[in-house]
Amino acid sequence: MTTNALNDQLTQQQEKIAATFALQRAHQRTIATTTAKQRIAKLKKLMATILKYKAAIREAMYKDFKKHESETDLTEILPITSEIKHVISHLPSWMRAKKVTTPLTLLGTSSYIHYEAKGVVLIISPWNFPVNLTFCPLISAIAAGNCVMLKPSEHTPNAAAVMRQIVEELYDEKEVAIFEGDHTVATSLLKLPFDHMFFTGSPSIGKIVMRAAAEHLSSITLELGGKSPTIVDETANLEEAAGKIAWAKYLNNGQVCIAPDYVFVHESKKEELLKLIKAKTESYYTTSPLQSKSYGRMVNTRHYQRVKELIEGAQAEGAKVEMGAQFKDEEVYIAPTLLSNVKETSKVMQEEIFGPVLPVMSYQSIEEVIDFINQRAKPLALYIYSKSKKNIDHVIRNTSAGGTCINDSVIHFFNNYLPFGGVNNSGIGKSHGVFGFEAFSNARSVLKQNTRFFALKLMLPPYTPRVQKLIDLTMKWF
Repeated sequence: MTTNALNDQLTQQQEKIAATFALQRAHQRTIATTTAKQRIAKLKKLMATILKYKAAIREAMYKDFKKHESETDLTEILPITSEIKHVISHLPSWMRAKKVTTPLTLLGTSSYIHYEAKGVVLIISPWNFPVNLTFCPLISAIAAGNCVMLKPSEHTPNAAAVMRQIVEELYDEKEVAIFEGDHTVATSLLKLPFDHMFFTGSPSIGKIVMRAAAEHLSSITLELGGKSPTIVDETANLEEAAGKIAWAKYLNNGQVCIAPDYVFVHESKKEELLKLIKAKTESYYTTSPLQSKSYGRMVNTRHYQRVKELIEGAQAEGAKVEMGAQFKDEEVYIAPTLLSNVKETSKVMQEEIFGPVLPVMSYQSIEEVIDFINQRAKPLALYIYSKSKKNIDHVIRNTSAGGTCINDSVIHFFNNYLPFGGVNNSGIGKSHGVFGFEAFSNARSVLKQNTRFFALKLMLPPYTPRVQKLIDLTMKWF
């Protein structure tokens, strides 16, 4: 394609995006004033359509990741259906005006919180769980009464194509629209004054999205990532810990934002834990994961090469390969890899891995681990395996993370009653359940004044000694 043709295509794309945004702007009040019953009907229709396309979603995920259909059901479809059911059960109460207490200083008034739609919102979703992480935010946006523009990742074209079919079958573009394409599409979208932006992806791109939001003072939710640590202390059930860590790490070929990124294990348990992780991994994917139908692939050559270089770099610096480190370029295949004796300065310990590689390090004192974690950016998740309440409480009190599991990994994502999200470098804002509804809503404060009497009237000008005395008494007692 010639440069002129590419420029014409880009111009047409920008015009289409701008026109759709204008349509949604004009239609947003109609959507914002829909009732809980109307929104629930939309969510029920979305769930039915997702289930209708289940086979197509499975096929798309196999083409994009060579992912087993059971893993697709578990990590892509189940979170969507679970979120919809949860929202349907609670939406009428979330939308209802919440009466709040009136202080005595405002005697005569009544107050409540009214949740209103933000308006036209943008959702930019990632490639690692493309269906899940596109439709779950969409559910929250619909529940809150917004018009929505979606931008799925270009790195999973098969999943994006299926999502486009679902969206176009369900919605008029003046309510929900989807735009496929590369970074130029995202750039065009980010120039628009959305009322809210919801981005899931890397911290580096999150900064770009945040700068774009700042131009229009758009509110924002960022679900990012980082290096999520796992701690296994001397009291932990090692066999249980090994099985859960291995599953959480090698799920989706390690391409999970809340996957364990590295493990700190008490030095007295290191060798046993390494042995058990290896055994559990083999029980999941056999001794030949390349042939296992349950083991997926990296999303593309670029990410495959990046993770391969992390492994080879660690090896060159003296890391010991306890398991894996086998590659097949033509299949973008990296075996489940377990490393020990990794240097803290190694690149694999500096960057978010986002692949099937798990460095394991030992410690003597829990304070070593806490210091190590606190010297780095706050993680999206932190996992603790321990039977010691003292150790567990000490770690939670002295660290910061978006979320934490005790004696498990990643499954907090599946609890719709918990807020999901990061802190600082790992994210801003929360999603899932009521937290997702609130992210896409404006909590509007409403105060109703009694027209006959209000206490503040006694403290209005002129400011006489009597008025000052009332103010002094109020400051002292109320």
